[in-house]
Amino acid sequence: MNRLMTGALTGAMLLGLAATGLAGPRTPRINRRQENQQDRIQQGIKSGELTRREAGRLESLEGRIQANKLIDKSDGHVSPRERAQLNRELNRASHDIYRDKHNRYTR
Repeated sequence: MNRLMTGALTGAMLLGLAATGLAGPRTPRINRRQENQQDRIQQGIKSGELTRREAGRLESLEGRIQANKLIDKSDGHVSPRERAQLNRELNRASHDIYRDKHNRYTR
């Protein structure tokens, strides 16, 4: 069940990433960072460095960042302040990914 949920979340995020590429303001650096973090989470799942609970929490966090990005893009422009906020959120998420992959809990 959890694997199914993780797969569904990942699929939804990838669909969201594809949809954002077609519309509105461009955020290539943020998109690249999101893709990189998704890859890091998937690698952690495959290697067993992330537990299901950790992976689910990280996927949820990535989903919130994606939602915030879409909200920021909805007015047709991502302001420098909005871009900085997205980068802060991505920095925190990156730190969380590192921490969860390097703690003592494994699958």
